[in-house]
Amino acid sequence: MTQPAATNTDALPEPTAEQAAMIARVRRMMLIAGLTTALGVGALLVVIGYRLFRSEGSVVTTAATATLPKGARIVATGAAGDRIMVTLDIGGRTEIRTFDAKTLKPAGVLSFASEP
Repeated sequence: MTQPAATNTDALPEPTAEQAAMIARVRRMMLIAGLTTALGVGALLVVIGYRLFRSEGSVVTTAATATLPKGARIVATGAAGDRIMVTLDIGGRTEIRTFDAKTLKPAGVLSFASEP
C-alpha cells in the first residue's frame, strides 16, 4: 500500500533580520499607499457632495404666454442678468416690459411718451 504524503505541520522559520526589515518596509509602503488612496477617495466624495449641495438643483423648464395689447408689435428683445426685456411699439408709443428670467413673471413696465 501507499502511504499518504506527510504534511508539514511545522511553523515557518522566523525571518532573518534582513527579511524582517524588508517586510516592515513593504508594510509601511502599503500603509502609505492605502492612506493616499483613502485620502483621494475622500477628496472625491467631498467634491461630489459640494457640487450636489451647492448647485441650484435641476433646471426647471417654464413656459409662459405674455399677452400684448391689441396692435402691439415687438420691436426688440434683450437679456441682462436675470431679466428679459421686451421693447414694444403700441400704436406709435414705445414701452419696455421686463420679466424675471427664471420665473418669467412680469418685473416692470417702462412707458415712453412724446411731449406735446
